[in-house]
Amino acid sequence: MEDVSDPPFRILCKEMGADLMYTEFISSDGLIRDIDGCLKKLDIFDYERPIGIQIFGGDEDSMSKAAEIAATAKPDLIDINYGCPVKKIACKGAGAGILRDLPRMIKITSEVVKSTSLPVTVKTRLGWDEQTKNVVEVAERLQDVGIQAITIHGRTRSQMYKGHADWTLIAKIKENPRMHIPVFGNGDIDSPEKAIEYKNKYGVDGIMIGRASIGNPWFFREVKHFVKTGETHPPPTFEERIEICKRHVAFSVKWKGEVLGLLEMRQHYTNYFRGIDGIKQYRNRLVKTIILEEINILLDEMNQHFGGI
Repeated sequence: MEDVSDPPFRILCKEMGADLMYTEFISSDGLIRDIDGCLKKLDIFDYERPIGIQIFGGDEDSMSKAAEIAATAKPDLIDINYGCPVKKIACKGAGAGILRDLPRMIKITSEVVKSTSLPVTVKTRLGWDEQTKNVVEVAERLQDVGIQAITIHGRTRSQMYKGHADWTLIAKIKENPRMHIPVFGNGDIDSPEKAIEYKNKYGVDGIMIGRASIGNPWFFREVKHFVKTGETHPPPTFEERIEICKRHVAFSVKWKGEVLGLLEMRQHYTNYFRGIDGIKQYRNRLVKTIILEEINILLDEMNQHFGGI
């Protein structure tokens, strides 16, 4: 969720019902040296709580130092990302790359736990590939060195985001009598019905939602509504999409400045208005505009044209 789950997006997810959120993941080396403004990613706000700061890296010293720096922002927890499959991360032995070196994974985790008084959690995958799906053992060993919760994405690193997420090993972690920390499942949750089905079927303590929320913070509202009533919440109207997009733009500009804030909003426009016939010409104009006033005028024009959808 790099460049997605920043404060401008998180406030929308929180308002729509997200229970616990994480920052976009932050490089331990980048945090120590403040490369590319990594310290800015530590910005958290009281209305976001509970919130965790997520860090990644492949070296125990830099990870423990990064955890200490992250703790100064006073999050509710520190989360270690051992799940990112992206080549530039994994090939450096960070993210899911560490799944090829379990002793180092356990050592890094132990050092991070020792470096902070905050709860430490982990997100990881089933294994590096089909031959190394050892997450049941990994979860137990991580618990033994002090993590307070674990989230499992139901794919191997080799799968990236292809195929279907396999939650059967996540269920086996919950069935392990030695496990006592919360276990959360992640992967392929793209509807409220599926969220409840998977939680009940696999016995997890909760569901982590990632990609389904991009351009769709209403997803959390829909899940909560389905849990409460057993009924499907109506999708957001076009007017709601415009309203949320405007608020996202305003907060992005406030947090990052007008030029960078609008540049980084470009990836969100497609997601907010996906699947709407005739939207392409407006979307193309949105991504070419880096003046806030012009963005708002264009969004108002879109609302007049598509309102009522």
